[in-house]
Amino acid sequence: MMSVALPDTDRDIRILESPEHPTVWQTVVWNDAVNLMSYVVYVFRSYFGFSSERATALMLDVHERGHAVVAEGPREQMELHAQAMHDYGLWATVRKTPI
Repeated sequence: MMSVALPDTDRDIRILESPEHPTVWQTVVWNDAVNLMSYVVYVFRSYFGFSSERATALMLDVHERGHAVVAEGPREQMELHAQAMHDYGLWATVRKTPI
């Protein structure tokens, strides 16, 4: 019978949460039935400074896929971005980057 080594999950968790591997957070904007696509592009360009092409691509992700990741970074900054999206009338949340 063959033995299989199991991963050291405690070690893996410590590595992921260490200063060398900080947790990255995302601001996610979700689709809604209220805001016009042109308005979402305007918000992405105005707030984030995205080019017209990048803002349009993200808006299309929101429209077609239901959501788009518009920023990644430290949790506090992502929370500020999500609040700004709320101030613009968009639905946004903050999440840890999926591993």
